[in-house]
Amino acid sequence: MATLNLFSPLQIRGMTLKNRIAVSPMQQFSAVNGKVGHWHMVHLGSRAVGGAGLIITESLSVNKEGRSTHYDAGLWNDGQIAGWRTINKFIHEQGAKTAAQIAHFGSKGSRSHPNDGLQYLTPENGGWLTKSSSAVAPFNNMSLPKELSLRGIQKIRKDFSTAALRAVAAGFDAIELHAGHGYLFHQFYSNIINQRTDKYGGSFENRIRLLVETAEEIRRIIPQTMPLLVRLSAVDYLEDERAWKIEDSVILAGILKQIGVDLITASAGGFVFLDKARVYPSYQVPFAEKIKAEASILTGAVGAITEAAQADEIIASGKADLAIMAREFLRDPYFPLHAANILGAKVDVPFQYKRAF
Repeated sequence: MATLNLFSPLQIRGMTLKNRIAVSPMQQFSAVNGKVGHWHMVHLGSRAVGGAGLIITESLSVNKEGRSTHYDAGLWNDGQIAGWRTINKFIHEQGAKTAAQIAHFGSKGSRSHPNDGLQYLTPENGGWLTKSSSAVAPFNNMSLPKELSLRGIQKIRKDFSTAALRAVAAGFDAIELHAGHGYLFHQFYSNIINQRTDKYGGSFENRIRLLVETAEEIRRIIPQTMPLLVRLSAVDYLEDERAWKIEDSVILAGILKQIGVDLITASAGGFVFLDKARVYPSYQVPFAEKIKAEASILTGAVGAITEAAQADEIIASGKADLAIMAREFLRDPYFPLHAANILGAKVDVPFQYKRAF
């Protein structure tokens, strides 16, 4: 059996990635009425030209009240499909695959544009009433939401399913549910936020119910060959006995695997800003390693991955199956081509750029 490396192909259901390098979702706050445009084409298209194997979109809101800001991209109506079809066509022409990350921000929504500080906007100031598992806002970066009714929960499940079908229509190769970073699914499964006493609160099984039910439904309605991914916050990064822990993520990952989820991206945190002293190269990779080993599921590793040899070691050592990178791709859209030169890998380079590689 050949030794795996950063440039080994990866098969996930019916999708084959040409390498193990993925572009992590990064909010661009540049959409108009949820529609993507020229900025998104250049932003994502340049990373495809640069050799990424998988490109995951920024979080696409499944309904308007699930947005972070007025400038979020979305898949909450059919008019938002066409722009993605165009982008996906170009990315596919470069030999890369695409995944639509669909999300609901819950009580981390109703914010101003980043240029205005991402400040909470009240309904009176152009914002909207946010919804969450419970009417609590224990952290500074969250609004005071309204607790979702059972009917409201069912509507959100339907919104996720409909957005997934729009992603299929738009030509995406995979779908990722964003269930981390303090967003709605995380606001349900973490005991820190969820104070419900019905079937969506209290026990571990109840708190993960919304995510599990949503994943089950999406797995049922999308093509069987289409991968379904989930991004989790592996830990809450809180010194609180109620906080979500890596052991919880291992159990949840195993349940998600049983219902047809194919890969877990193991991120972390989302309710509080992490002390910078705890951020170092590959600082979140151990979460992906533990979930992969103990839940026997494919994983994507994140967390200050910036160097070719570092990313290659993550794959070669079996810690994770994908190296998922964000900020380094902002600095260097052509990271995979540069990494191939450093690691001595032979890769296809667009003919227009061969004179430089």
